[in-house]
Amino acid sequence: MLYDFLKRTLDILGSLVGIVLLSPLLLASALAIKLNSSGPMLADTPMRVGKEGKLFKMHKFRSMVVDALEILQKDPELLKQYKKNSFKIENDPRVTRVGKFIRKFSIDELPQLWNILKGDMSIVGPRAYYPFELAEQQKKYPNSKEFVKIILSAKPGLTGVWQVSGRSQINFDKRVEMDAQYVQRRSILYDIYLILRTVPAVLLGRGAV
Repeated sequence: MLYDFLKRTLDILGSLVGIVLLSPLLLASALAIKLNSSGPMLADTPMRVGKEGKLFKMHKFRSMVVDALEILQKDPELLKQYKKNSFKIENDPRVTRVGKFIRKFSIDELPQLWNILKGDMSIVGPRAYYPFELAEQQKKYPNSKEFVKIILSAKPGLTGVWQVSGRSQINFDKRVEMDAQYVQRRSILYDIYLILRTVPAVLLGRGAV
């Protein structure tokens, strides 16, 4: 299919150019993370669900303290807020000072350029969901099941419709509907349009948590 060939070509070229041009920012961010808190530069995140339900390891800069998952599991109120707000926490106490900055401007997401180059992800696509997130949220929003099926027919993206339309301010049910609409509508021109819209959304830090 021509679209798939062009999209993969765009992903390879885009990720390579991005890694080269953003290498000073990547190095500076990695150094800032190491100086701000103890632990690795990259986050030890749970596996994500990719195309056709295949699990993969998403690369992200660490924006939280090392024992973030343990803190969450031991704090009932924090865990309740996490699940209630579509797996996001406003003013999350586990986020480091550097983490707040790199999350606001999506710098923590830049290591995903390696995922794109490897073929796990695309520059533009649906959100890369956690397996437990899909399981729990589909129970909460039964009507979302059909949208999820559509979403899993495509590679998740570094950016996409929901990322340029409010990001963390959008709940799961609306988010998967938007992602499914993207998969059904997708084209190279639409991808380029969404990439262009991503720039001001990231620079302004809209909807970031």
